[in-house]
Amino acid sequence: MAELFKNIYNTKFINQFSEILEQVVSDFKRQSFVNSIFNADWEAMELKQRMRHISVTLNNHLSTDFEKNADLILKVIDHLEEQNIRETSIEYMFFPDYIEVFGLDHYDISIKAIERITQFTSCEFAVRPFIIKYPEEMIPQLQLWGSHEHHMVRRLATEGCRPRLPWAMAIPSLKENPNPILPILEKLKEDATEIVRRSVANNLNDIAKDNPKIVIDIAKRWIGKSKELDWVVKHGCRTLLKQGEPKVMKLFGFGSVDHIEIQNFSINTPSVKVGDSLEFSFQIKNNSKESSKLRLEYGLYYQKANGTLSKKVFKISEKEYPANSSTNVTRKQSFKIITTRKFHLGLHQVSVIVALSENSLFFKIH
Repeated sequence: MAELFKNIYNTKFINQFSEILEQVVSDFKRQSFVNSIFNADWEAMELKQRMRHISVTLNNHLSTDFEKNADLILKVIDHLEEQNIRETSIEYMFFPDYIEVFGLDHYDISIKAIERITQFTSCEFAVRPFIIKYPEEMIPQLQLWGSHEHHMVRRLATEGCRPRLPWAMAIPSLKENPNPILPILEKLKEDATEIVRRSVANNLNDIAKDNPKIVIDIAKRWIGKSKELDWVVKHGCRTLLKQGEPKVMKLFGFGSVDHIEIQNFSINTPSVKVGDSLEFSFQIKNNSKESSKLRLEYGLYYQKANGTLSKKVFKISEKEYPANSSTNVTRKQSFKIITTRKFHLGLHQVSVIVALSENSLFFKIH
């Protein structure tokens, strides 16, 4: 079984981190810190709970002066980088969490710290409470970060203001009206760094869930400028493509499905054990006298604990299907145990999707 992600915070890591703190922070009570981390509740804590627990415990072992503590965190990061522990070190995301929890009433100090910390480990979660509490200050700050020399700060400018960032609090004002952040996306859409462009696309996709017309208008303006920007547009429109939004389908060259038939749809493994794979097959028939470019997907309806089904869509292909053709398609879907999904026994459903046309069958997980 795969190691649980929360176990990145283990005895070895906490001991190593406490040693570094002891080198940087005068009079640091190392053993007390370690003992406080591994309290009676530790094993039951999930990843973000452990992250928050480390933040709070760290605060309990530092001074009562937030500015002094923030400065110490930056010194620790300098020390870590000297040991070749570099950016995107996810284990250290309790640093931005510390700023989020204890720095919200210290705007200037916190924003300065966030700009430095995010070059080491992403502050995309920590910056969001500041955007909500200080919108008039934070939107100009995000625009400034969009011109920063470090790519992780530029990424924060767009990732931090995603209206629906997964695992994070939503930003209701930007869900309702994303116009304040559109200039940031415009500035970074052709950034030299792929991770920044990907963040722009993810932000667009968030916006599309509440304001599809805005994203459709942006897609029409941006598409066709470059290969890289076309990728940003398509990735930013992925939810609209899954929804079969006609204007977006047409924008990417997908035609009518009136002449398309799904035939001989069959579940080859109607009963699947947890750990094994579902296999299904079908034929896609193009009855037109011309070839057709189609986006072909399948939907998997997972059984939930309350007996309802939760749909997740997977792409099969995007390609041209020849005129008057019949194409056989077979797919497998693994039901091996993973840390990010819990499988519930019972009836599940799988569907084949061509635009908004959907054919479904049931199968059983046991």
